[in-house]
Amino acid sequence: MNVSHNIWVADQASYEVEDSATRLERAVSELRYGRPVILEATNDAVAALALDAVSPAEYQRFARAAMGEEVLYLSSHRASRLGLHSTDGVAFAGRGLDFAAASALAYDRDAKAPSAWRRASPQMKMAGEVAQLALLLPAMMCVAIPRHSRTFDACAKLHHMDMPKSRRLAQNFQVVVRTPVPLRDFGDCKFVVFRGGLAQKDQVAIIVGNPDTLNPVPVRIHSSCLTGDLCGSLKCDCGDQLRNGLTSLKELGGGVLLYLDQEGRGTGIGAKMRAYGYQHDGLDTIDADAELGFGADERKYDAAVAMLRGLKVYSVALLTNNPTKVSALLAGGISVNGRVPVTGRITADNVEYLRTKTLRAGHMLDIEVLSRAAKELSDG
Repeated sequence: MNVSHNIWVADQASYEVEDSATRLERAVSELRYGRPVILEATNDAVAALALDAVSPAEYQRFARAAMGEEVLYLSSHRASRLGLHSTDGVAFAGRGLDFAAASALAYDRDAKAPSAWRRASPQMKMAGEVAQLALLLPAMMCVAIPRHSRTFDACAKLHHMDMPKSRRLAQNFQVVVRTPVPLRDFGDCKFVVFRGGLAQKDQVAIIVGNPDTLNPVPVRIHSSCLTGDLCGSLKCDCGDQLRNGLTSLKELGGGVLLYLDQEGRGTGIGAKMRAYGYQHDGLDTIDADAELGFGADERKYDAAVAMLRGLKVYSVALLTNNPTKVSALLAGGISVNGRVPVTGRITADNVEYLRTKTLRAGHMLDIEVLSRAAKELSDG
């Protein structure tokens, strides 16, 4: 009896950890469908609705249920663009804010902040984090819920302790399939598909040649860029970095390219296209993302660490200009033995983008080369 009881306790503990990931995935899905979720702490709870995913009618329905007590949460990055400063984000009274006014306050470039605001609660900040996991703008309608309230009983619930547990589970990736794929200019390669993390996404490792795992393996971590990789956008150098990275792996005798599904530096294709609009108006890429509530780079590299471990690659020579990737691998227990720059063409359309990455995001590019190129392009 004692043995079976211990097994049951172990199974219960395992189930509870798994259930926290399930709750997070349900919350992410509900927000994308435009429905509220409940974010619980030890002594209080908040109902939250993602402004980015709702219709005006659903917005009004939430306001009626909140009985005018709702607030609009905006992240610290958006608050800063509005001239306000709070590391936890800010909250504005929702009473009197219709859908159009709330949306303008959340992401319009010319919006003016109301004079009355308060620091956001931890639950509101968590709501914004869940929205970002859902690839939505971190602009949330929130209302505190009394314990006896039944108004939002049908909504998905997420406890604040679910977030760190689920992030640990996000590092679990399994190989789905390995298959050879001959690539133009690069010869026989192998595609290894991993599945795991939030929503069990598929991530791809491209093995070029036959890398020697007993020595540091040349590795390129490349985040997806639909506009640059697939369509040849001139606004960035991503397509060049993808192809030049594969070329370098071949020239180095073989290596691995990790192609991660995190468009728009982790904000998603919708936010990326919104940010492009602001860039057309003259903002640089970092300020454009901040207008939408995002930091300079929202990407995570847990998947990269898990994939390298799955490939039995524990020591790498990293092809990157981004020191954040080096730090992420080191933090994940992957040894980084050397860095190889990856460059692309400098054009009139991307030179300021490259300068911003260098001067504001800390990427290791030659600023003198960029400055000379910018001058030559302007003179030409």
